[in-house]
Order: sequence, then C-alpha cells, then structure tokens
Amino acid sequence: MESEGVSLPLIHKHPMTPWNDLREGDCCGRFEDISDGYYCKICDLFVHKKCGDSSEFIKHPSHSVHTLKLQSKPYDRCDLCGKIFMNLCYCCEICDFYVDLYCAKYPPPKVIDISETHHHKLTILKEEIEFECDAKCEKIGYGFPYKCHECDLNFHLDCVWNPSEAKHPSEVNHPYHPLHPLKLYTGQPPDYSDRKCRLCSGGIDDRLFYHCSACNFSLDLHCIQYPPRQSVLDLKVHAHQLIFRPRLDSFTCNACGLSGDRSPYICLHCDFMIHQECLALPRLININRHDHRVSRTSVLGVVNSVCGVCRQKVNWTWGGYSCQKCPRYVVHSKCATRDDVWNGKELEGIPEETEDIEPYVVIDDNTIQHFSHKEHYLRFHVNGLFWEENKRCSACSHPICLQSFYGCIDCDFMLHQSCAKYPRKKWHVLHNDQLTLVTSVANYFGCDACERISNGFRYEGGDTELDVRCGSVSEPFVHPSHPHHPLYYIPSMEEKKCNGCNNWASHVLTCIDSDCGFVLCFKCATLPQLVKHRVDDHALLLCYGEKASGKYWCDICEKETNPSTWFYTCKDHRASLHTKCVLGDFVGLMPRSKIKFTFGSYEVVLNNSISRPVCRMCKSHCIYPIMLKMLGTSDPYICSIDCFNL
Repeated sequence: MESEGVSLPLIHKHPMTPWNDLREGDCCGRFEDISDGYYCKICDLFVHKKCGDSSEFIKHPSHSVHTLKLQSKPYDRCDLCGKIFMNLCYCCEICDFYVDLYCAKYPPPKVIDISETHHHKLTILKEEIEFECDAKCEKIGYGFPYKCHECDLNFHLDCVWNPSEAKHPSEVNHPYHPLHPLKLYTGQPPDYSDRKCRLCSGGIDDRLFYHCSACNFSLDLHCIQYPPRQSVLDLKVHAHQLIFRPRLDSFTCNACGLSGDRSPYICLHCDFMIHQECLALPRLININRHDHRVSRTSVLGVVNSVCGVCRQKVNWTWGGYSCQKCPRYVVHSKCATRDDVWNGKELEGIPEETEDIEPYVVIDDNTIQHFSHKEHYLRFHVNGLFWEENKRCSACSHPICLQSFYGCIDCDFMLHQSCAKYPRKKWHVLHNDQLTLVTSVANYFGCDACERISNGFRYEGGDTELDVRCGSVSEPFVHPSHPHHPLYYIPSMEEKKCNGCNNWASHVLTCIDSDCGFVLCFKCATLPQLVKHRVDDHALLLCYGEKASGKYWCDICEKETNPSTWFYTCKDHRASLHTKCVLGDFVGLMPRSKIKFTFGSYEVVLNNSISRPVCRMCKSHCIYPIMLKMLGTSDPYICSIDCFNL
C-alpha cells in the first residue's frame, strides 16, 4: 500500500509521500548525505526531510536585524553562497535579503581555515563578483567566493567548505565488505572504478562516498547507513526466501526482464534473480492507456505479445503486468511503473469502483437523454440535413455539416452522434489518473494536446485539460492518412516532426513499424476530414499532402502553399487551401458565446458578411471563418491568436 500523504503547506501545495532518495533536492538544490525526504508524484518534486521540516520564521546570524520568513521565490539568488535557488528561500522583505535553505541550515562562517590544502585563512566576500574558482572545479562565474587576500585566490563556498563532511568518519567497517575498512573519499572517484555504488549502482561522482582501493569497492552514503537486508521473505514477490548477493554479476531480472550487473537478490532453490528496486514493484495498478487494472505476474505466459506502453516485444518467460479481462494485454514492469504511465497508487486490497460512465439514457430507437442536457430529450437525425455554419455541436464546437447528430426537441442544443457517445470518465495516455468529461465551461480553456482554445466540452483531471477530440484519442489510433498501420503514443522526452504539418511536437502519435516512422501531432490527428467553407459550394476534403512540382496558391489568403503538408482541397482537387485558413484559430469556440481574456471581453462571431471586417491589430481583412469581437469598442475585431501578440 502507498504511504499516507504528508501535508507540508509551507513547502508544497500537494500532499507528499515519505521517500528515501539520494537525489538533488528541489527544495535547496543540493545533494544531501541522508536520503530521508518527501516526494510529490504529481509534480516529481523531492524535498529533503530537514528542508521539509523547516520553520516558517527563523533568526539567522548573517542577518540578525530582522526575522526571515520562508517563501517561494523561484530563480532568485542566495545572498550568502550566490547560488540560484529553484524554489524556496528565507527572505527579509524589508532589506530584500535572500538565503537558500541550505545556507539557512548551515550559515557559512565569515572566516575558514583549510590548512590541509591552503596555508592562509579564507574570508567570504559580501559582494558578488565574477571569478575563476582556484579549487578543484576551476569554473568561471558570478558569486560570493571565499578569498585569500594574501594570494589573491578565490574559491566557491562549496569547494572549500562542506559542513556535512564532519558528520562522517574517515574510515568504516561494513558488513558487505568485511575484508578491509572503507575510507571516506570526496569529489571524483578513482579512474579505475566504474563510478557507481557496488550495492545500488547509484552514481558517486562529486559526492561523499567510501572506497576500498584494494578491492575496487565503492559504497555511497545511503548504502553505508542503510545497507540492503541480507535476506527477504515476501511471498508476494517470490515463494522462497531471497538472499542478497553483494557482487558484480551479470543477470536478467525475473521480475522485469531487464539485465543487471550487480548485487541481485537470488533464490537458492529455483535460480530466481531480481533487482533490489523490483522488490517494491506494486501488485495491482491502473495505467493511463488501459481501461482495466493490470496485475503483476511472475511469468507473463503470452507468446508473441508486445508491451502495451512501448510496443516492443515482450519475453513471455519473464515477469510483468497483465490484464485479467484482456488475455493478450501485457506490459513490461518498467513500462507499467513509469512516472508518465502510472499514478503511483497501489490498488491491492482496494475494491474496484464501479460507476456509470455512460453519457446518455436511451428513451427509444431515435431518442436519448444526454447527461449534459437533462432538461430535454435529444432526437437522432441522419446526416445531410444541415450546412449552416450556425448549426454546431455543443461538445466539439465544430459545425454539424454532413454528420449524423442528435438535436434537442425543444431548443437548439446539438451533438454529433460520435460526440454524444464520449464516456463520462476515461483513461488517456496524457494523464495518469482517470479524466472526467466536463460539459460546463465558464470561459474558455487551452487543450494541452493540440494547444487550441475551446469552450466546448473537455476532459479534465488535475492540471490537464483536453478538448473532446483530443480526449477521445485512444490506442490503437487509426487515421485515414496512414491506413496500413495503427498509431500509438510512445512516451518520449524528445520532440518529433509531424508528417501532417512539418512542425515539431512533444505529444505525438507514432507508427511502430521500424521501416515507417510516420508521426502525427494531436493537432493534425484531430483535424476534421470534411469541412464547409464559403470559398466553395461543395465540401472541402482534407488532403494528406502530395508530391508536386510548380507553385500552388491558397485561394483564401492568396499566399503560396506547400503541397507536401496537409491541406484542404475542393471536389475537383484544383485548390490547395491552408488548414489554418480554412479553420482559423477559433474553430473550438461556439459562435455567439462570450469569453474573457486579461485584455478584454469578446463575443465569438462568424465571418460570414459580404464585406470582411478589418482586424484591429494586423489591419488586414479577416480571412478566417470565426473572429472575436471586442465588446465596448468601435474598432472591435481580432482575427487570430497571433494578433493578440502584436
């Protein structure tokens, strides 16, 4: 079960979980010897315990005239050490004086004596200067150095003064290395070492660690203080007792199927081997791209299967996660527990919630009652009834056009048949918790997937907001532009170039065929296939680019088009119209609705007059089908998002 959340209102807005991690603290920007801390899985924020337990007010020797208050001041500079702090600091608002959390805990002395490495005393400067550090780092930068006035040398505070070093003995005996004592090292490890802790494989560069040069054996401070247990008996992990083996050995972990190079837990009875970190793999979880829970299993047993996250082949003889309701759905252990796939909640012992996610109740063969419009019934209409621009779906805000739809019997409320089917709750690849379909919009929102603005229905969860078109994207995603292979969302830190618009995007759908490499951004993936525009009496079709020679021109903006990118074309295929020219920036806004920006209130209006209005910012005739009309002005129209930035 997940540890109970800890509330630290002075430090962070979300509940945090007690956590052991030897990583840089987002609180003070430093590495600490003790790994105890707090972690927010929502924000990937790690706070050292002593920083998390900080008082709201302190008296500090460097600024004794006033009390300092704990505040959030991102990207300001500490007035003692000169470091940029990423989040929190102690501040004197009277004197505009800032101290980061590390210097608040360990006030640097005015004068220090490092006679082992330098024969004069060093004095801290109170003024920020640009200097080259004369210690081990030799880096040039701005800061508040310790200075030797006799030798005209400058040193970073961290390079000559570390209050934590005094806490640790110069030599220790350790149960996992009984042959020789381990000696305390600082800074860079020896060249012959692999620069990793023997037990946990954590890096030891630029940190305190213990080392035996005779055996080339290194341990970080965490493994010195909290060594792994010598044996583990956990029937949820394995049926037999597991023994810790503290040595360099290549192996394949039975729990995750990945290789390891050191210190596994092993079973002497059945040759079972497991990474230390895999002992804590959860038993039952939800992942963001599957509707059912997935459970940990020691042998996947599904031959010729692929992982539901990375889409790579799964070795059926190793462990992983599988769905009890979908026999062939399996996921690698490491993929299932990624931060961008799993919400961090262990569900074993928690009953599965059963809630009604159906969006409507069927009244008869042609009539429904939708949860967003309970006051009236909606009647089904086959396609082809409406071409008017003002007949729009309340969910996606796009025109009804030739699609089948449900229309209210008593008012002008309408929903595309496809939009009416969107479930009230769903899992989505872009958010780790279940999203809720929200039908009331007070103003407008920006979709986190396609970046369009909208005031239609949205899927919402935490800080994530998706319009219903992007929110309805699920795997496998089949698009008419790429009919031979389905597309998947493969989490990646790298941006990829979209085949539809030739722009780079971070959220993309990808073809997993190794010889293909087809990529679609969410904006292109959700473009309507068929639209109506005043430039042509017939429907415009989305064309997926073509190889062509010569120049092509858009009939709307009268500028050159690139036929290799997607465009809209007419029935005889003689036109190539920019997708933005056809749709505009405000296609997600309902005409006649009112929205507020920080710089004014606007009405959403259709650009369907004989004489096109002039935009107040770019001074051009508005070419897009929807504009914004600023209320209370004589020069009211805005034609695009770009014009807001002029």
